[in-house]
Amino acid sequence: MEKRRNLTPFFSMKLFTFPNIITLGNLACGFFGILAATQGKLQEAGILIFVALILDFLDGFVARMFNSYSEIGAQLDSLADMVSFGVLPSFILYYLMNDMGFLQYLALIPTFSSALRLAKFNIDDRQSDSFRGLPTPANAMVVASFPFIVTRGYSFLSPEVTPFILGTYAVLISIIMISDMPMLALKVKNFSWASNSLRYLFLIGSLALFAAFQVAAVPLILLLYIAFSLKKN
Repeated sequence: MEKRRNLTPFFSMKLFTFPNIITLGNLACGFFGILAATQGKLQEAGILIFVALILDFLDGFVARMFNSYSEIGAQLDSLADMVSFGVLPSFILYYLMNDMGFLQYLALIPTFSSALRLAKFNIDDRQSDSFRGLPTPANAMVVASFPFIVTRGYSFLSPEVTPFILGTYAVLISIIMISDMPMLALKVKNFSWASNSLRYLFLIGSLALFAAFQVAAVPLILLLYIAFSLKKN
């Protein structure tokens, strides 16, 4: 009698669920963003970070919609975030911090902090409903705005001063990312003002800043978020 063939697939199709494919799109944005940054196309790299942010939201949204959670998906999400929101922002900072000599390598510190932040998030049960330390996408969003802000020629961002501002930012934001600071959770469980007053005020303030300063408002919105988190805790 002929032996039954082993019909076990070479790889499991569970790897290629719809949420995981979206996450791989996030990873692709990180890859092409790094290529753009190395070619001096920093605004394109920033745009790819914003696209990656949208895909990072969508993979979780789709997973919840179809109840398609998996441990593989959770780990893949962190790996993709490490490239798009950890490595890519450091590349942008590095190329913006020209002529700083050895200090230019301060841009590497956010990469280290992002790796530590994501590893900590994966094993910290306290972060299921809120965050401890600044999430890596928040830093990535701010760094993505820098190429646009710098090219707009704001008077306080002279070519001599800009690299030192960015170097200081790289150090400070890295400390906040790996800190144990409880951050304001933006998830709304009900729509009452009493339980969501800080969230609503943050949203109103963010919209007002964006209306007034456009892309230059992104770093200000981050400062507002940190300020509201400190007030809440």
